This record gives sequence, C-alpha cells and structure tokens, in this order.
Amino acid sequence: MKFPSPRATVAAALLLFTSAGAALSEDWPRWLGPQGDSQWKETGLLAKFPAAGPTVKWKVPVRWGFSGPAVAAGKVFVMDYDITEGKPDANPGGRTKIQGQERVRCFESATGKELWTHAYDAPYELSFPAGPRCTPTVDGDLVYTLGAEGLLSCLSCEDGKPLWTLDLKTFYKVPSPIWGFASHPLVVGDLLIVKPGGEGTTVVALDKKSGKEVWRALSSKEPGYAPPVLIDHGGQPQLIISHGEALASLEPLTGKVHWTVPFVPSYGMAIMAPRLAGDFLVMGGMGKKSIGLKLKADLTTPDIAWEGTPKTGLSPKNSTPVVDGNLIYGCDADGELRCFDAATGERRWTSVEVLGSTPGSGTFFAVKASPHWVIFNELGELILADLTKDGYKESGRAKLLEPTSPGMGRKVVWTHPAFAEKCVFVRNDVEMVCVSMAAE
Repeated sequence: MKFPSPRATVAAALLLFTSAGAALSEDWPRWLGPQGDSQWKETGLLAKFPAAGPTVKWKVPVRWGFSGPAVAAGKVFVMDYDITEGKPDANPGGRTKIQGQERVRCFESATGKELWTHAYDAPYELSFPAGPRCTPTVDGDLVYTLGAEGLLSCLSCEDGKPLWTLDLKTFYKVPSPIWGFASHPLVVGDLLIVKPGGEGTTVVALDKKSGKEVWRALSSKEPGYAPPVLIDHGGQPQLIISHGEALASLEPLTGKVHWTVPFVPSYGMAIMAPRLAGDFLVMGGMGKKSIGLKLKADLTTPDIAWEGTPKTGLSPKNSTPVVDGNLIYGCDADGELRCFDAATGERRWTSVEVLGSTPGSGTFFAVKASPHWVIFNELGELILADLTKDGYKESGRAKLLEPTSPGMGRKVVWTHPAFAEKCVFVRNDVEMVCVSMAAE
C-alpha cells in the first residue's frame, strides 16, 4: 500500500482546516479565530452602534485571567483563576507568589448558562500573576488548555472530564517563564504543538488523543511567548516558531528544522504571532525590534528584507497585528496604532486615537471584519473603525467592561475577545459578557 508523503498529509490537513474555518466562520474555536488570522468573516454586522450602545445578551461572573474565550458548537470555553491567598500585582521584574485554582469553564453561548467547570490547584510564582494566559483550543469534541504554570490538559467538550494532562515543567524539566506559559496550543492534523522551552524541547509535538510525544526540536534559553503558527507558502506547509532568540521554520509532521534566523527581542518578549503577508514573514518584539524575512520556495534560509528601526516596522507588547494585503496594522508597545508595508517595513501612518493618547505603554486587539474593523482596547472599549492605507477613521465606540487587572500604573483589560454568532464574547477579572453585533 502506498501512503501519502508527510508534506502531502499536512497540506491536506491545512486545506481541510482552512475550508472548515471558512464554513464554520460563526465559531471562534481558538485564539485569533478559526484560521488564526484575526479575520471575522460573518456578515450582517452592525455598521454603527445604537444610541444606547450594543445589546448585552448576557453576563456571567468569572475570576482572574488573561485567557480569552473560545466559542464552538454552541459553547463558550474560558479559563480563570480563583485566588485563595495573595494578590496579583504588576511587578515586571520579579515573581509574586499566590495560591489558587485554575479553572476551565464552559457556558452555553446563547444564554450564558454554565454547563461545567474543571478545576485544579495551581500555585503561581510569576510576574503579573493575574491568571491563565492561553485561550482554550477547541478541536472537534475536545478542548485543549494550558495553564500559566504549564499544566496542559485535554478535556471533553461535553462534560469537562480530562482525557489526559501533562505538566510541562515537570516532564521537560524546565522552569516557568517569568510571565508564565503563554504560547497558545496549536492543532495540526493529529498533532498538538506546544512550547515547553529548554534544551532540545523549545517546541514539541504531541499525539492530540493521548498526549504522547511525537517529536521535539530547537533549543533556547528563553522560550518566548509567541504561539506556534502554521503557514502555507507556495504550497509548502511550514510550522513557524518564534522564541526569545530566533525565528525558525519546521516540517510540521516531523519537526525537521528547515532554517533559523536570529531575532532577539528585549527580555525574551517574543509575544506576537509571526505574520505571513505574501512572500514576507514578519515578526516584532519588545525593545523596538522587528524584522521582515523574504521566504524562499525551496525552504532554504530566507533573506532578511528589512530590520526595524524606531520609525519602521512594529514592535507589539502583547497583541498580534493583522495582515490586509501587503499592509500590516497593529498596536505598538507604546499604544499607537501603526500601518506599515510588509515587504519594506516602511511605516505608512500612525494614530493615537484607539487609546485616546499615547500613554507610553498600551494594548488593543483588532480584527478585520465587515462593514468595519472591530477593535477592543485595554480600557474595555469596543470600537468600529475603517483601517486603510490612508489612515484610521472611527465610526463609534462603546464601553463593554471596566479595566480590572493590574497594569503598569493603571488598571487594564488584556484579554482578546472571541467574535462568533454575530456577537462579541469578552471578559475581565469580574465578568464575561456576550454583546450582540447583529445588524437590526
């Protein structure tokens, strides 16, 4: 019997994943949406907010967490942290000890009715210890979660019962990153890709049904916080890994390394997901670091098309920019909205309107939608706007949540919403809300 090649198998899986994402665009089953590209493809959305603001369909109590919701098959999945001892703070240079339970919670998307909760003890010793970082990843009838101290779980979507768990710190003998495990798990075919960090285990692939290791690859002192990303360039599926020292391309099924290119942001803060725009792979990190690589069809080491400066490229803190054609739009670490060319790094324009000023540090999350882009900022505001090569034009904003998490001298909401069922699902450290975005 002749079996398909690994590359053909991954290509087929990528095609199936892309097709499923398009067909089920009303779901938001993982971080950044069905295809991980920050695209909200539903139609019939609001062109402007009603005078009284968008309709809140329901709200439910939640506790601490940066973990965004995931929405799939009529259910909302979210992680939170129920603190029993200690208090979260904003100490970027040190670790704070607190005690509590991490919880994976499941709600009915139409009503907010809680369906189940899976909880476990999870003492933290982290900087910014205000709960889990990773959004749940839903794959069929399973949901994968990763806690801030490295507990990886595979749970039944039906009742929350664990099928398997793996403590990344214990199994791979690695410390937790100072800002916690934050690289969202990625499903590729039958594999679950995660980033423990460490010598030879910066990235590993597990059998998604059993949790058994299939392959391991790369070494790094800092694992970084960016998620693994699956791209297709010229019909060649590649797994792109960004850690605290480099960008790398791997064969998804085997972990074979195609190439690595050094990229060293300050403090190991490689956080945004690498973005593909045509032939160019773009990455940014703290310390005004950014880079554009021109990929090659033969999978050899790409050329460095440009390296960012304080006046070119983009250096996000904890959000990922959005690709639209040859342009990229995103939030710089200082809180500005910037538009730049993926091929050259040339900046087209900047705007401080999303946060109202330039605070020197700021976060917001954007998705491309129709008739307007949708932006959620750290002030808890939802914004409708047009982002084009010519600039930023706002059509309205509404306050959805109060900032509750300790930031740098201010309260913030650092959680990415889910956009599904013509609604926005978003949480702070007190409540999760479902807000209708359906046109009247």
